[in-house]
Amino acid sequence: MNLRKLILTENACYKVGKKITPKGIMVHSTGANNPYLRRYVGPDDGLLGVNQYNNHWNQDRPDGKQVCVHAFIGKLKDGSIATYQTLPWDHRGWHAGGSANDTHIGFEICEDGLTDASYFNTVYKEAVGLCVYLCKLYNLTEKDIIGHYEGYQRGIASNHGDPKNWFSKHGKNMETFRADVKSLLNEGAKSGETEKKKYYRVQIGAYSVKANAEAQLAKAKKAGFTDAFIKYD
Repeated sequence: MNLRKLILTENACYKVGKKITPKGIMVHSTGANNPYLRRYVGPDDGLLGVNQYNNHWNQDRPDGKQVCVHAFIGKLKDGSIATYQTLPWDHRGWHAGGSANDTHIGFEICEDGLTDASYFNTVYKEAVGLCVYLCKLYNLTEKDIIGHYEGYQRGIASNHGDPKNWFSKHGKNMETFRADVKSLLNEGAKSGETEKKKYYRVQIGAYSVKANAEAQLAKAKKAGFTDAFIKYD
């Protein structure tokens, strides 16, 4: 994951300053044919590129709407893919159009024409990585991740079809997405277990007389320490 930060401090949502305790993650896609982050994130930090229309979301009410998400995933000016955090993760966003704003971190994946499999697969992978990162950060699981349309089905979000409208064109859905997040979380857990497995040796004593050392070794083995040994220095 290529995670960067540009907080939308001029957005009215940020200025309200309300905090939440994240209980879940909501996945959105923008619904517009523009994969470039500069459309939504600004001003240019040297990597985003200049938004010639200055209609990014770092303003009070972008396009006259009360909208703001925690992150965007899309293209930098050089065509590479990045994630930009645009609100503190525990800030109440304006992304769900319902009560999920009080509980969920929301991020947008920048749509293109919906037919470029290479672009889709790259941003899909980036989105999975972001969710793994957030799950670890807030002790969440893949079960706590929903799409905007699923939020609507649960009565906690407005009536939108994203990201199902895009995912389905490339053989993906929120079930496969959650499965991919779960797989990475499990890999991380196994890796962590391996890293945490350490061994510490305990020395019972040091002897100048070999017979005394051998006697102590015999005592240790009798006590159940079958892997005890004598090291000669």
